[in-house]
Amino acid sequence: MTGNDHTPGHYGPGADDHPLNQTTDPLGSDADPVLTGGTALPEGTGAQERAAAVRELLLALSVGFSIPSPLPDSLVDFFGGHGRHGLESLVVEAKDTGLLSPDGTVAGTARHALLTETPPARIRSLQRELVDKTVQGGQPLGELARDLAQTGFKDPRVVAELERCADDALEADPRLAAGLYAEALLAGGDEVAKAAKRAQAAAATGDLDGAGRIVDRLLALPEPPDLRLGVDVAAAVWAQRGMLSRSADTYSWLGPNRIDGSAPLAAVAMIGAGNSKGAEALLAVAPPSGSPTLLAVALSLTQEGLRRTLGPAPELALPELIRASDMMNAAGTSLPLPETPAVLAALCALHSGEPAVADTVLQAALAAGQGGDAARPRLFLLRAWSSMQRDNADDARLAINEAVKANHWPLVPRDEFLLTALEVGLARRGSDVHELVLAWDRAREAMMHVSVDLYSLLPWGELAITAARLRESRRVGHYLENAWDLLGRLGNPPLWSVPLHWAAVQGALLSEDPAGLAPHAAALVRASEHSHLAAVLAAGGKAWVSVLAGRFEASDVETAARGLAAVGMPWEGARLAGHAAAHADERRDMVKLLACARDIHPQGSAPAAGASQRQEDARTTAQAVMDDGGGSGAPDSSGLSAREREVGRLILEGKTYREIGEAIYISPRTAEHHVARMRRRLGAENRSELLIRLRLALGEGYPPP
Repeated sequence: MTGNDHTPGHYGPGADDHPLNQTTDPLGSDADPVLTGGTALPEGTGAQERAAAVRELLLALSVGFSIPSPLPDSLVDFFGGHGRHGLESLVVEAKDTGLLSPDGTVAGTARHALLTETPPARIRSLQRELVDKTVQGGQPLGELARDLAQTGFKDPRVVAELERCADDALEADPRLAAGLYAEALLAGGDEVAKAAKRAQAAAATGDLDGAGRIVDRLLALPEPPDLRLGVDVAAAVWAQRGMLSRSADTYSWLGPNRIDGSAPLAAVAMIGAGNSKGAEALLAVAPPSGSPTLLAVALSLTQEGLRRTLGPAPELALPELIRASDMMNAAGTSLPLPETPAVLAALCALHSGEPAVADTVLQAALAAGQGGDAARPRLFLLRAWSSMQRDNADDARLAINEAVKANHWPLVPRDEFLLTALEVGLARRGSDVHELVLAWDRAREAMMHVSVDLYSLLPWGELAITAARLRESRRVGHYLENAWDLLGRLGNPPLWSVPLHWAAVQGALLSEDPAGLAPHAAALVRASEHSHLAAVLAAGGKAWVSVLAGRFEASDVETAARGLAAVGMPWEGARLAGHAAAHADERRDMVKLLACARDIHPQGSAPAAGASQRQEDARTTAQAVMDDGGGSGAPDSSGLSAREREVGRLILEGKTYREIGEAIYISPRTAEHHVARMRRRLGAENRSELLIRLRLALGEGYPPP
């Protein structure tokens, strides 16, 4: 039979004897010169030989050859006399077997059988021939290199192609780069040559342990290739483990003679570890690159802005760090970093009383993918911190959820510590004692895995306040000593130290420790000369002392409370005003301070946890005066005051007394008081009757419960 006499479904004379028409597996022929390493016979020598040629074609396609690209020489020899027409005839026969699909791919079962039953030497020979023909034709191996590597085929040309593609993908898609580097090793690549870049890819995807193992082996060599990159990765890994001092030590080990373009990263690590003098000395020997590239500019602005946070004009640092983050976003790089510029800018904003600015910077960094996958959880967690500080608990929890699912790896120790501090802060602000104790237990464990550094002072401050409230200050005492020591080595920069002093003031108030309060209050007063935030916090601390002493002016407390709200601390301000209202002797002062608290913190919880019964009754009386004292609080045609209508709507939504209190800033006891009065006014004998009368009074927009 020739290629010209083929009819679909019929193979001409002797078709019943054709192997492809047999009911048995056509790949199981015993007499197959091709599969046993022989050479296919020229066309016209018989059906048996043509069947072998079809199988040779299927094998070649299974190995990676394609049509009409160059095919193995054995097939070219077979249809050589008929040129393209001979190939087309062979392809038609292969398709008629049902083993070759119309798009030129071999059926999965047939492909598996061919690759399994063919001797490995024959498979490798065809793969090598495929690579030879592709390279000789001037074509890149591309995806073919990946396919060949995954089968265990070893060839330096495949390795070179995979490593080149990995290098190209490293910055934009480190996950893809990590896969390509791994395949290059399967294809026989040198494990050391690309070790630093393999570690960079692993670190950028969040594989902290994998990256650490690679750089450990690399840095143990006498003359490791890509040494500086390896050190950058090692420093980033140590930082993510919550051991920033080790990052600084790694750069010190590298030394100024080899630091070159990593000098800004070394400065970030050293300053964060409290060694600003070492950072200055290193930058003097190896100043940042003057390159105009986006990455070089971003790194230069980062170290300049960070150094400004330690100086006499820290207000100049925030714009510089924001610009550094902008440039890093534009660069689109996943360079291993001890801290990303976005994190440093956000921390600077939070320490300056600008949580909204921090959130904007973090949002832009997340949209740009700054720092790669490994940085996403930390960016989300700091967004959560910004939301918590602005008293947006729901937004904070949403950001925490995004952080937890941002990477398929578990949170690194540094981020796990930040997460537990967030949980503690949210529970404390929600006045949920049970949840606070549970969150505190988780935080106690997390803090054992990290050390104190400059960039973790906010969570340490939150834990210090909670420890004081739970009478567990001894648990954090030595960590706080390390924090004060670190700040001392940096010259006690106000930008970084003021929030921690404020945390210490709050802790001393909760512990009823005047001696412990005095030095921190004095530090806030001293810092007030150069820091607006310090001035506000000093006034807040003074107001708290006067309230607890029972000698305060309502106007002074209101001013301090509104000042706290203005620097991104509405919960703290409302808590101060609410606590003062509970201690006020005059009814008008109660009304004034409660109005201030509601104005600052309209969706918050009861501000004065642990207030005495007398104080709670005073708050209830004050709120009743506010609700029923005329004006907007007077009863309308339904017989209910504005506040009672507000409570009534929440009752119809199924809220408990506690949930009502959290929604409109009253205590559960006050909510109960309102409900009792509504029952009297509406003439309801029980709860069911109250719900019916409330629906009638408030309109038809509330369905039955």
